[in-house]
Amino acid sequence: MTKLIIDGKEIEVPAEYTLLQACEAAGAEIPRFCYHERLSIAGNCRMCLVEVNGGPKPVASCAWGVRDCRPGPNGEPPEISTRSPMVRKAREGVMEFLLINHPLDCPICDQGGECDLQDQAMGYGVDTSRFAENKRAVEDKYLGALVKTSMTRCIQCTRCVRFAAEVAGAPEMGAIGRGEDMEITSFLETALTSELQGNLVDICPVGALTSKPYAFAARPWELGKTQSIDVMDAVGSAIRVDTRGREVMRILPRVNEAVNEEWISDKTRHVVDGLRTQRLDRPYLRENGKLRAATWGEAFAAIAAKVAAAGNKVAAIAGDLAAVEEMFAIKALLASMGSANVSTAATAAFDAKAGRASYIFNPTIAGIEQADALLIVGANPRKEAAVLNARIRKAWRGGKLKIGVIGEKADLTYRYEHLGAGTDTLADVVGGKHSFADVLKNAKNPIVLVGAGATSRADGAAVLAQAAKLASDIGAIRDGWNGFAVLHSAASTVGALDIGFAGGQGAKGADVVFSLGADDVEIAPGTFVVYIGTHGDRGAHRADVILPGSAYTEKSGIFVNTEGRVQMAERAGFPPGDAREDWAIIRALSDVLGKKLPFDSLAQLRQAIFKQAPHLMRLDQIEAGDVAGIKTLAGKGGTVDKAPFKSPVEDFYLTNPIARASAVMAECSRLASGQLLTAAE
Repeated sequence: MTKLIIDGKEIEVPAEYTLLQACEAAGAEIPRFCYHERLSIAGNCRMCLVEVNGGPKPVASCAWGVRDCRPGPNGEPPEISTRSPMVRKAREGVMEFLLINHPLDCPICDQGGECDLQDQAMGYGVDTSRFAENKRAVEDKYLGALVKTSMTRCIQCTRCVRFAAEVAGAPEMGAIGRGEDMEITSFLETALTSELQGNLVDICPVGALTSKPYAFAARPWELGKTQSIDVMDAVGSAIRVDTRGREVMRILPRVNEAVNEEWISDKTRHVVDGLRTQRLDRPYLRENGKLRAATWGEAFAAIAAKVAAAGNKVAAIAGDLAAVEEMFAIKALLASMGSANVSTAATAAFDAKAGRASYIFNPTIAGIEQADALLIVGANPRKEAAVLNARIRKAWRGGKLKIGVIGEKADLTYRYEHLGAGTDTLADVVGGKHSFADVLKNAKNPIVLVGAGATSRADGAAVLAQAAKLASDIGAIRDGWNGFAVLHSAASTVGALDIGFAGGQGAKGADVVFSLGADDVEIAPGTFVVYIGTHGDRGAHRADVILPGSAYTEKSGIFVNTEGRVQMAERAGFPPGDAREDWAIIRALSDVLGKKLPFDSLAQLRQAIFKQAPHLMRLDQIEAGDVAGIKTLAGKGGTVDKAPFKSPVEDFYLTNPIARASAVMAECSRLASGQLLTAAE
């Protein structure tokens, strides 16, 4: 630790700190534009100037290290001033230069009210300009469907360039020209390819990069803000849902160091228009092969007639976006009919009785940064969990993480060794016949990551057992470290396994199937399907009765992410028309069926859930599983198929009903497939 005196206050900070970090640790507020704590240091905006006692001129605190400060003549700690007249004058000079060419766009700029330049100009700007010359203008650039450019506003802080190269792993932006002619641009002005490009808007300190779908839609002070959780994948990123009236206007990231840091994927951010398109807002009943609008009473009566005839041949299948509450409620309803046939599309390979450790991401998402060897089996993290993929890239950039992949050969934004495509290669690694087995054995903290490309197959349980055996054999499971990681692709999967919503036969042998937004499940003709969902997607087209439910922004629901972290999605708006919360629909239906469920409110329902699974009441905490479950899993064995692993996520942008209803996601999908490449096209 090094002693410093900052604004007369003595403080001890680590020697590797920059002066900016040291000043902030002492409680001083340092203005900045180019500095960002998650990006490399550029030191080019000069707004963070401070005075070092004895120095001839102010220094850029973001680029000046604490260890570079000299002590006084008698060994006194270095003195730093953040509020001296020299500092004030220097910062005012920098601000004056920044505003020479900046346009007076604030009334029509989407960054208005959230702009760093506006905020700092209030503190360090002057009310007149000494420059009579014309302001320079810069041509706007085409960056794709998500990021809108107004490059005349750009102050060349290069945050976007560094983010694209360092975090997103798609170095598609850079600077051309010098001096006054310097411009930030993408190469060849083609659309950006990163799934994290929407974060460029968040880190831009001015209005040069703004959200194209959100352009001119609302002002920040008009919006209600609700803290919630993302359900587009199984990562459970922390988000803020901004609403105006009943309508969701935008979704932004919240900082959660343990999960998403401060990034979210483009699907999470821009799926907003899908929340209001193709919505189911009333019940429907199929008559003579066609769906017609019906009342709740008519829909319930039709279901009651079919259920009475079906006896216990009733099944329930939950989709990717189902919350724990509705899964628990439908499971209880089926149990009252004598049926335990409940499942989700992604739980067939897992045995919930083996314990949590057998189906969660045990090292945790933040724990990826401690790993020094990673084997990815049957997963494409870039498509299945883009934010988690950025965390893997962050660890890889640290230089110590060696990565091997068994499965598809894809661009994952980091270098890896492609070991093979299928189960033969996995068997070789398990048997120690592959060189990467030695890398895993010699690693201090190895991770074996199994993805949905392995677990969603018919032989998923056998592949999972092989991976568990490998994790046990290489010493990945020991005191203080559990390197067996299951990467799920659906937000509902871990919650379903936690409450035992798994192990059923699905639609096989069932006369009546309740589908909780399960749009990607094939159900045989002749089966009576009750669809409880939000959008007129595949599941609704197959349904005999449609009951309109609530989207994740329209209800309070418990979700459990891939690492087993319990999270709560909060209600930001209300569902359209006659749509209701899913659990309330199931509770009302149980009354009509004569199988009344023992809860009348969400609080009572949650009490019943917590009684069965107490860990679900501990929000933002991970209940660690018993490692004995992994060893049990390793001993199961099973026959594996020789087919290569294939990620179930073919199109990152169109993975669920909300995304498929979004015009923005459809355009992103076309861009990603190469159908639209440049602005001219």
